[in-house]
Parts: sequence; C-alpha cells; structure tokens
Amino acid sequence: MKHSYPVILIKDEVGYVVYIPDFNINTEGDTITEAIEMARDAIGLMGIDMEDDHKTLPLPSKVYDYEKQNPDDIITLVDVDFTAYRRQNDTKAVRRNVTLPSWLDEAAKKSGVNVSAVLQEALKQKLHLTDRP
Repeated sequence: MKHSYPVILIKDEVGYVVYIPDFNINTEGDTITEAIEMARDAIGLMGIDMEDDHKTLPLPSKVYDYEKQNPDDIITLVDVDFTAYRRQNDTKAVRRNVTLPSWLDEAAKKSGVNVSAVLQEALKQKLHLTDRP
C-alpha cells in the first residue's frame, strides 16, 4: 500500500525540523534531502507499528490543507510504500532454542559450521522458499 503524506519542513539553525501532521510526529535532517528521507522513514516506521498494533493508518490529508507559518517553510508530499518499507526493515532476528545431540554440536564446532546459517538454509529448503516471502 502506497500513500503520499504532506510534510512541513521548518528551517532551523542546523537544518530542518519536519512535522508530519497526519501522524502528529516530528523528525529532522541537516539538508532538505535528508529531511525528506527521515520523514519517509518516520512515516514507514509509524505505519508498520500501527499495522502491527491492528490500528488503521490515517488517510493522507491534502497538501493544500496547510499554510506556511514562515517564508522559509517547505510544504511538500512524501510517498511511502508500507509494504516495501516492511520488507526492507522487518529483518530482525529471533532467538530460538534448538536441541542437538552433543556429538553433532561438537562436530559442528570443530568444523567451524555456523549452525544458525545451516538451520536457516534447511528451513528455506524444507519450506520451498528462496527468500523472504
């Protein structure tokens, strides 16, 4: 799901403070490019957190709903693909306990085999996966 949300870039001494009204959050960046990247990241993170909590994402408001408070303010849109953002950022590792016979564990250690990597490859093979679905 892809949306474009309005953001307001407010010039400060070092860069830009970014206000994202639809999520009522702020972020910042040293340059306009960095500020927009940080806005996209903040929206993506907030969006997948909301999805994980079974909350409805806000629909984007209109960019023309907002007015500049200062002449240096920039009001623009930032597009976010929540599905792509999740795919790129939801790669956290989870800890699982695995029981092995001690002789097999010892042989793996002696051979320098990464048991976690072997388990991941075996699971992908067993589940007929080449990569993350």
